[in-house]
Amino acid sequence: MTNTQDLAEKVIKSSAAKGLMIATAESCTGGLIAASLTGISGSSAVVDRGFVTYSNDAKLEMLGVLEVTLKTHGAVSDKTALEMAQGALGNSDADIAVAVTGIAGPGGGTPEKPVGLVYLAIATDKHVNVHKLMFGELKNRDEIRQATVERALTELVSILNE
Repeated sequence: MTNTQDLAEKVIKSSAAKGLMIATAESCTGGLIAASLTGISGSSAVVDRGFVTYSNDAKLEMLGVLEVTLKTHGAVSDKTALEMAQGALGNSDADIAVAVTGIAGPGGGTPEKPVGLVYLAIATDKHVNVHKLMFGELKNRDEIRQATVERALTELVSILNE
């Protein structure tokens, strides 16, 4: 079993034990977090839905990310990740939502926002945590996306075990 499968299984078991539903809002991972979760038997009891919001329009329309947020801070920002997580929570029946937005490369990076920069947000009805992650040492697109999925699942496990 891979680390991702092991983490996803822990998320599913912990969520089921607590009776919690999960939603995902993904940009740079393109649905890989939801795919990891739904690859585990029993996931239908705890995974409510996943939003793949790769474009800015999708972030606006599906999650309610504010246009001013995207114009002021950009799609890859802590504010956008926060609004994505809150939007996933508000547009689902989930109790916890995870959102990621970042630059997986190999192109698209700038000195201010280099390849490997990812923002991860997790929202519940009580709080939102936003993490700035730097996977710049991983220059491969697949490695950056996989590292993002693993970190998102790790954060979910941590919050579910609080």
